[in-house]
Amino acid sequence: MQINARMIGAGVAAAVAAGVGYMLLSRSETDAGFDTVTRDGDFSVRDYHRQLVAEMVVPGLRQAALSVGFTRLADYVFGRSRGGRRLPVPMFADGDEDGRGWRTRVLVPTGAEAEVLPESEEGVCLRTLPARRIAALRFAGIDSEGALDAHEAELRAWIGANGLRPAGPVEHAFYNSPFTPARLRRTEVLIPLAA
Repeated sequence: MQINARMIGAGVAAAVAAGVGYMLLSRSETDAGFDTVTRDGDFSVRDYHRQLVAEMVVPGLRQAALSVGFTRLADYVFGRSRGGRRLPVPMFADGDEDGRGWRTRVLVPTGAEAEVLPESEEGVCLRTLPARRIAALRFAGIDSEGALDAHEAELRAWIGANGLRPAGPVEHAFYNSPFTPARLRRTEVLIPLAA
């Protein structure tokens, strides 16, 4: 039996990619600060711990405002203005509760506040989110407004079918850079649940 070197190389590359992907997803879930209560395929219920976040609100249309917010927070997160110290992903986005615009936020690692946080930068504020229960739908692929809206409708239907009650507005979690191919992206639709 003759083994094709190209097939072996492809198999090794696939195994390495799967291993790296698993480590990144596992690390991201840990960094997100939640415990999974139940899982049903791509749907889950999670208990998020009390969290410190860095956030900013940008007025305007959703896509443009979130783009500006992500860019400014990326500078804060990846430490360009403070010598390369970085905070972890994911980035979260939702509408600001005061109706002033669109909010982007990133989690700050537990116990690292004094060590990693710079002085306040323009437009970035720190806030502590209380512990909360969240329904989540994870998906890969394009994260356009239409896709986010369709997945939100799917999550709301799942929440209703499982006898759960929503208790707040939708939020989105983005785990990859915009340069990641769509099929490899991890995006989530999140809806707070009543206790």
